[in-house]
Amino acid sequence: MSKLKIAVQKSGRLHDDSMQILKDIGISIDNGKDQLKASTRNFPLEVFYLRNGDIPQYLLDGVVDAAIIGENVLVEKGNSIKTVEELGFSTCRVSVAIPKSVRYNGIQDLNNKRIATSYPNTVNHFLKENNISAQLHIINGSVEIAPNIGLADAIVDIVSSGSTLFKNNLKEVEVLLKSQAVLAASPKIGDEQQAILDKLQFRLQSVLKARQSRYILLNAPNDKLEKIINILPGMKSPTVLPLAETGWSSLHSVINKNEFWEIIDELKANGAESILVCPIENMVF
Repeated sequence: MSKLKIAVQKSGRLHDDSMQILKDIGISIDNGKDQLKASTRNFPLEVFYLRNGDIPQYLLDGVVDAAIIGENVLVEKGNSIKTVEELGFSTCRVSVAIPKSVRYNGIQDLNNKRIATSYPNTVNHFLKENNISAQLHIINGSVEIAPNIGLADAIVDIVSSGSTLFKNNLKEVEVLLKSQAVLAASPKIGDEQQAILDKLQFRLQSVLKARQSRYILLNAPNDKLEKIINILPGMKSPTVLPLAETGWSSLHSVINKNEFWEIIDELKANGAESILVCPIENMVF
């Protein structure tokens, strides 16, 4: 039986988030300690644990069929690789940072400066786009130390919380790109593997949609149902069920978690009572 070969980062936050979403879509991975490859018991999948920076080449060569990878790495090393699905986790940005003590007036301040980075292709594109001339120092590792030892005037690196910049007396001044984890496919993926990838993507979409949604149940007097129904976005329309108490009904619907408090406030103002909100595991369309 054919299997889909998928790469994930071997360690770190992206690894943990990737393994969690595979678990959430019901895939059981036989994963022993320090294994570089693992099989799954209930889905035709082989998981390869690789360095994030190596994954684009494995995709281009067809060694793996798909990958969960940082978008920033694809921009840097695999522009020709197709992104199949944005996954919404492991978010970060690729940014310019300079010493806190240095005044920054705008992009032109980077002219003729020394920039240390692990993302030369991304930086060169940014500099060319903004007509900036700068000298790049390619560093693999702790880029943040470069200004402190006099190697560079600025750095370009990934930023999540900004705590690493803060510890190294740096400040973020420009964002080159915003990144998240994505599902990517090899340009050499076969038809059988593509069919498996489609099934995997379907499962991912159901979990991602559920993560952004909440199931809501509430009670309301029948004379206010129309107003309350107009407030609830729902999937198509809310489910309305009569309560044992005459003149009252129960409404069931789905709301976007980011609009939760605004919708709750509006529902209460229009007569909704006993509002119950629950997380959703999957949403299948």
